[in-house]
Amino acid sequence: MATVEYKNSHLSAARSAKNDEFYTQWADIEREMNAYLEYDPDVFRDKVVLLPCDDPEWSNFAKFFALHFMDYGLKKLVSTSYAPDSNPAELDYQPTLFEMNDPQFDEIKTRTNGKKFVLEPKDINDDGVVNIEDLKWEYLDGDGDFRSAEVTALRDEADIVITNPPFSLFRTFVAWLIEGDKQFSVVGSSNAVTTKDFFALIKANRLWKGATANNTDMVFGVPKGFPVKESDRLKAERLGYPSTDAYDFTRLGNACWFTNMDHGRRHEPLQLMTMEDNLRFSKHKEIKSVGYREYDNFDAIDVAFTDAIPGDYDGVMGVPISFLDRYNPDQFEIISLTQTWSDVSTKTYPAQILVSPDGRRKTVGALNSGPAFKVAEPPVGSSYYDINGEFYTSAYKRVLIRRKDTS
Repeated sequence: MATVEYKNSHLSAARSAKNDEFYTQWADIEREMNAYLEYDPDVFRDKVVLLPCDDPEWSNFAKFFALHFMDYGLKKLVSTSYAPDSNPAELDYQPTLFEMNDPQFDEIKTRTNGKKFVLEPKDINDDGVVNIEDLKWEYLDGDGDFRSAEVTALRDEADIVITNPPFSLFRTFVAWLIEGDKQFSVVGSSNAVTTKDFFALIKANRLWKGATANNTDMVFGVPKGFPVKESDRLKAERLGYPSTDAYDFTRLGNACWFTNMDHGRRHEPLQLMTMEDNLRFSKHKEIKSVGYREYDNFDAIDVAFTDAIPGDYDGVMGVPISFLDRYNPDQFEIISLTQTWSDVSTKTYPAQILVSPDGRRKTVGALNSGPAFKVAEPPVGSSYYDINGEFYTSAYKRVLIRRKDTS
């Protein structure tokens, strides 16, 4: 194994685009890790931290933890990368100088094998500090896929796993973490919460939202040539990330952290008004005009906004999925999600006619995929469902919760 030199490392400007290549920004990593440290200053002390799917040549994760290796009190830092040939975005991959100048450089392995990077409390270059200059590397036997036996073995040796895995494999990656029974903090899409297996983990309190980047834009670096929407590029630029010669930036509104590591925000109680006060003073016109409607297919009332949850209602409530950003397990119990697979649905609808605002009619089954409301008359100017002359409307998926008695 050899010491890595990073001073001249950079992204290849000619690399092709691939949807999984999103590079997390240093500031986002720092904010999230600081939240865990504020809750528990020793959260990383004497721990082995694994950063899979993470190449220190391009990624900020290994650089960040190498910088903080001593003050976090880490026992060991391990990072693994994918083989260039396993990634269509690496078709014109060029090895960096640190790799080519190292005695262990192999022209074939540099394309077909992943790499393992290791930092231990050893001042290899005798500069008086342990940091990224003391990082050692070697080729893996395989291509670096996290599901491989060798990376899985590294998972089993680790205490904490932190990374931004390929978005297309995010749910598979989380299942791999749960299987290994590890602490973790990973970046993924908030859309994952609407899937059955993932939601079951949230309900069982086996994972939850991270402390930062919820309901906000996260900015990611992407390879040159990645198809970035101009509006997203400009938004990233306004957030302080202009394009460079090395790579571009984009923003993702649905990206967030998922973790099973505790943080203070998770225990901040929501400040709730009574149902009567919400009906009188809520800033949301919908609450003032229609109040808290009952679902037709779930034994619950609809609360369309998290800040309109009544503090004096003891029954089941359907709240927006964004509620999970503020979910405090000491204050609320999660019951289910208003999906077709929900185990608390009270009704299954036959085929229905979806009537669009312009009068077009189409046979669908969509009413079973979310909360439904029975209405006396077809609403004017919006879509509705017709089942044998009875009319229904629907809402977006809701998380069903019940307030806990905290008195």
